[in-house]
Parts: sequence; C-alpha cells; structure tokens
Amino acid sequence: MTKKPATEQLIHLVFGGELLDVANVTFKDLKKLDVVGFYPNYATAHITWQAKARATIDNAKMGYFIVSFHRLLYHKR
Repeated sequence: MTKKPATEQLIHLVFGGELLDVANVTFKDLKKLDVVGFYPNYATAHITWQAKARATIDNAKMGYFIVSFHRLLYHKR
C-alpha cells in the first residue's frame, strides 16, 4: 500500500523566456526557455516567479509565467 502525502500536491511550473512581442505569448527561441522549476503550491511558485520577473525587469520582452501543472495531469490506472 502506498502512503498518501500529508498535504495535497498542487504542482506549479515556473518558466520564462524572451518574447517576440509583449502583446503576445510567443517566444523568440523555444530552445532558450528558462525552466525555473516545479513547486508544490502556488504560493511558493509565486515567490519564485516574482524574483525572476524582478531580476529581468530591464528587458521588457522577457516574460515569466506560472502554470498550474496539477490541472494538466490526469490519473491513469
């Protein structure tokens, strides 16, 4: 029997990269995406996203995003 985690994991992904245009989410080069990491909840992901966004504030075309990865997952038995 597998042990259930103490708290539910609501996995979030933080990633970013240079955009072609600030009005659209189209990346200049997908090979250069910055996959920052996966986080167990939105609050932790938001702290990381905020730090990355602030670190790149001088480049208007640089964009970082949070994806609610847990919503994309499905359980297959």
